[in-house]
Amino acid sequence: MNKIAEVKIDRGIPTLYVDGRPFQAFAGEVHNSAAYDPEKMEKEIWQKMNQSHLNTLIVPVYWETLEPEEGKFDFALIDTLLEQAARYEKKLILLWFGLWKNGESAYVPAWMKQDTETYFRAEMYGGERLNTVSPLCTAAVEKDAAAFARLLAHIKETDRSQTVIMMQVENEVGLLGTERDYCSQAEKAFAETVPDSLLAAADQVGWIHREEINAAGKSDWTEIFGEEAGEIFSAWCFASALERIASVGRTEYPLPCYANVWLKQFPWYAGSYPSGGAVDDMLWVWKATAPSLCTIAPDIYLPYVADIMEIYCRLDNPLLIPEVRKDAVTASYAFYAFMNHHALCYAPFGIEDLWQEEEIRLPEEVMDALKLDPLSFDLTGTKETLGEVYRLLGEIQPLYLQYRGTPHLKCFLRKAEGEQGCYLKFGSYDVEIQYLPQTAGAPTSAGAVFELDDDSFLIIGMMCSVRFHTKQGDHRKVDFLRKEAGTFRNGEWECIQRQNGDEKMVTMIYSILGCTKIEMFKY
Repeated sequence: MNKIAEVKIDRGIPTLYVDGRPFQAFAGEVHNSAAYDPEKMEKEIWQKMNQSHLNTLIVPVYWETLEPEEGKFDFALIDTLLEQAARYEKKLILLWFGLWKNGESAYVPAWMKQDTETYFRAEMYGGERLNTVSPLCTAAVEKDAAAFARLLAHIKETDRSQTVIMMQVENEVGLLGTERDYCSQAEKAFAETVPDSLLAAADQVGWIHREEINAAGKSDWTEIFGEEAGEIFSAWCFASALERIASVGRTEYPLPCYANVWLKQFPWYAGSYPSGGAVDDMLWVWKATAPSLCTIAPDIYLPYVADIMEIYCRLDNPLLIPEVRKDAVTASYAFYAFMNHHALCYAPFGIEDLWQEEEIRLPEEVMDALKLDPLSFDLTGTKETLGEVYRLLGEIQPLYLQYRGTPHLKCFLRKAEGEQGCYLKFGSYDVEIQYLPQTAGAPTSAGAVFELDDDSFLIIGMMCSVRFHTKQGDHRKVDFLRKEAGTFRNGEWECIQRQNGDEKMVTMIYSILGCTKIEMFKY
């Protein structure tokens, strides 16, 4: 029997272990309704995954089909997914579309949708009901937790190949159009004392000074948190609900669980994005309230992907990106996420679109409603560039695991327009990286330099040129003893071209991820 997947700290780096070994999920997330049609999944996704070297698929599981009648469960769709994944020797990360998906309750069963008294909705100020079950509805949360637990118990019993490696709990939770819930139950809770555990967490991150709060006799949400009280209250409500759901499920089968987040974006006020989600300044609430979640995972469709990766990559919050843009630039971000931030998973959304003969675009009204960058869905060049990144990352994993966390591996990425390059310092040499101009349908500059020994280096990158220099104060010149352009296949270096003459002066790497091994000397 294989070992259950788990996240462990390995030499100070959070690492996903699958089947007892470090595992990087080179993934893609399918469209929301893909799993409803197993035959289409078979033909359009499973049979084509190897074209882009995916080892993991992220797929929704729908509460409305799992429990169509209250207390009666139908596992047909999940059983088909497990069978397909095992047959194609791929791993699964499952998305639990339960109480909440994108700030609404669209995937709850019909019996819950129709009983709005028992399973009451969140309300805006003034009493307008939202299409969102209130996170303070204990009856709904307990039903969700019970269904999630049944799902995990079924996976434990039937997933003999242990294809399922992680579970996402809900999807982009929060309230749209309001900073908090104003239903009567929420109003009562909002008037009560802020929980001690949350006060301690707020004090720890410097949001408040607890001694000053106590001295002033402040106790309720508005007194303590001021104009941010509504969003912090919402974050606490949703995090508490997801903690209950995840913890109950994990008593049946302790797979790693995480929650994803719709990021804060223009016009920046709570409710223009789902208020209560784990956006960057609410992350402290979630970490304090939902310890059963191994990480909070950003869904990234914004242009500043690198900045978001920096925010969500912490020792207590390993980087996991379950949804991300799928233009060619995503290949650069994927490489940097895995190599520099040690990501557990990276997954462009709507991955099956890469393998369609005709390009598929989201409707403009959807793009506008979700405030998505249209360029993030331009598929030109993505299949080839992302596929090579995933392939090569798989080939060099032993090398990466050997060097990660050491000063002998340094990564680079063009993070913003106008950046010209970077300068990487190693023991005996310094490396000048110049970024090539960004072009349509191509990735951006990214890569890694491995210092194999004092005089030997491996360069892996795209859209850049590379020069070596002696250290400051060392006025000798640099030249190459040997320079090879190549790649890795079956875990071994394969020389494609021995370079000398004109090719040895500057190492140029273009849109497809390239590798160069160099042995140098000084004179």
